Amino acid sequence: MKRVVVTGMGAVTPIGLNIEEFWEGLKNGRTGFSEITQFDTTDFKVKVAASVKGFEGKNYMDVKSAKRMELFCQYAVAAAKEALEQSGIQMDQEDPYRVGCAIGSGVGSLQAFEREHKRMLERGPSRINPLLVPLMITNMAAGNVSIQFGLKGKSLNVVTACATGTHSIGEAFRTIQMGDADVMVAGGTESAITPIGIGGFTALTALSSCNDVDRCSIPFDKDRSGFVMGEGAGVVVLEELEHAKERGAHILAEIAGYGATSDAFHITSPAEDGMGAAVAMKNAVRDAGVSPEEVEYINAHGTSTHHNDLFETRAIKLAFGEHAYQMKINSTKSMIGHLLGAAGAVEVIACILQMQNDYIHATVGLQESEDELDLDYMKGNGINKKFNYALTNSLGFGGHNASLLVKKFEGQE
Repeated sequence: MKRVVVTGMGAVTPIGLNIEEFWEGLKNGRTGFSEITQFDTTDFKVKVAASVKGFEGKNYMDVKSAKRMELFCQYAVAAAKEALEQSGIQMDQEDPYRVGCAIGSGVGSLQAFEREHKRMLERGPSRINPLLVPLMITNMAAGNVSIQFGLKGKSLNVVTACATGTHSIGEAFRTIQMGDADVMVAGGTESAITPIGIGGFTALTALSSCNDVDRCSIPFDKDRSGFVMGEGAGVVVLEELEHAKERGAHILAEIAGYGATSDAFHITSPAEDGMGAAVAMKNAVRDAGVSPEEVEYINAHGTSTHHNDLFETRAIKLAFGEHAYQMKINSTKSMIGHLLGAAGAVEVIACILQMQNDYIHATVGLQESEDELDLDYMKGNGINKKFNYALTNSLGFGGHNASLLVKKFEGQE
């Protein structure tokens, strides 16, 4: 099968509006947690989120286009623009039907739904915005990115909750492997810091009950109490290796393996033994044709919920056996919170940035773990370390498990 490489990356995150700022934040252990300002939280138990700061859609597209997009779509377009610019792809020199898009979102625009529901109650159903549906539905991220950049190939919208971004990149990887596209613009996007978003996840007891910005998101810590809602987008340009070489592209990394499974267990809880996630990891490693011992680093799903961090630890042990104790494991969510449908895509980018810079970032805020959480979760400071493979996990509500194995690209001229 064809080999697939990454030639561009773009990110909009709570710690930076582009790749350079995001990397500086990761390297320096900067967190993006702050009080929620999008709405009045007086009656809400949760008052902290990881918001994107200083973003203006008009900086990435014309004003008319921005007005016809909700924030989750604007984030996707901004990240895709950065990724495509870095890749150097010139669409007028490509067959547009060989350039596709796979950008997913977990919930689309809750803002549009809330706004128009309020208008309906106050002014009647005849006053609902005619554009409500195309503003709100999740596939409009892929749709708008394709429209903005002229991508006429396969266009996908994967929705697998917290695994959306990883599945999107994985399915784009498979699309190129199987010869259905030369290039795929892939990733995830989300903007769900709204009253119903925060209220709904709070009612589910999934969100952190801690409103201290220094202790709210502490993956693998014994005092963890839930995740912190984040927002943003991560987009990568995936390209068939020979296609990239022919146009002289600078190759950032290679996508080497992809594994996806279902727990078939519970609508919100991961399987307690971690078997579903373990098989996804094993499949990604097997898909790449490498031995488990060659994988030295895992970017964990690491949400800071009690169940996830415990069951994911069990999964890592099941997948790697004694080698698990030799691996470095961290959680990017310790700095940017949980970006839901965008999380996996942003974390793939975090893997590539760390690999390029021979550095593994700390799990910020981690102080002490309980007995069963006995792996190396990168407590304290980041470390300088060369590594050739990075495994990234995403585990979504509904039992969706996805793992990607990223490989350092050798042979760059």
